[in-house]
Amino acid sequence: MSGNYSSLGSESVGGSVPFCPVIIFDILSCMSYPSFYCFSDSNLQTFPPSDNRGKVAGSFQPPRDADDTFSQPGQGGQGGGADTPQGWQSYFNVITYRPYFNVDTVDVLERIKDSLFPYKSDFVEKTSHNPDMYGPFWICSTLVFVTAALGNFAAYLAHKTSAGGGEAWHYDINKVTYAAIMFYGYVGVIPLGLYFLLKYLGVVSGLIQLWCLYGYSLFVFIPASFLSVVPWDIMRWVVVGVATLMSAAFLGLNIRSHIKTGSDRWFMIVMSAVALQLGLGLVIKLYFFTFFYHDTLKI
Repeated sequence: MSGNYSSLGSESVGGSVPFCPVIIFDILSCMSYPSFYCFSDSNLQTFPPSDNRGKVAGSFQPPRDADDTFSQPGQGGQGGGADTPQGWQSYFNVITYRPYFNVDTVDVLERIKDSLFPYKSDFVEKTSHNPDMYGPFWICSTLVFVTAALGNFAAYLAHKTSAGGGEAWHYDINKVTYAAIMFYGYVGVIPLGLYFLLKYLGVVSGLIQLWCLYGYSLFVFIPASFLSVVPWDIMRWVVVGVATLMSAAFLGLNIRSHIKTGSDRWFMIVMSAVALQLGLGLVIKLYFFTFFYHDTLKI
């Protein structure tokens, strides 16, 4: 050994290796106090949290409308994946529609809140880049069971508080079927007809966006159904009437804000949409929350 160096056998390794006591000290320190000596100088790369908030981050392209300005997929709907069906087959694949359900609780609650304040008329602009079908589907599904169940319950209360309250009462199970046909049919067919009408008039429109708009316009009927259980017919008329006016105003103002500059016939289109919405509210009141003699069954 010469100085701080020790020679190794030339038959194994050529040259010399430095011998440093500090290295041995560091190794022994790591074995005894790893938390203080081993990782104190670590330089790990950190990544900022993602802002997807639980949204699907897929890479599939949904079927697009002829005009993309009114109906765009949300985040996660850009680009086409290798496994995405092409052509007409894409319309029969569930993955294709996944971007239209790319919303979280905050998004849905925000859109529901907007539907309760019709005077803003900015729902179309807020949802133009991410129209969803999640909210409309669950709003319609909730309305089916809420109106059917509460309609029967309201009929029961009306029967018990009437002069013939001692007679037998029967529920109407057909209200579930009729409610499903009415709400799903209305949200599915009316926007489809409006879409083709706007296409014929040369107005830029999107089918998914119209479905989204019509679906959220019906939310106000859910709390109205609960308030309509009160066994007082004037109260029911007021509740359903206010809900219908709010829904029709929300729908009409948003359609107007979108098509006013695109067609000279915008007034007729808006008035037709409002009239259909008022008709829907009238049907809800007369069928689910108006009770006649046939609601009682004599035995």
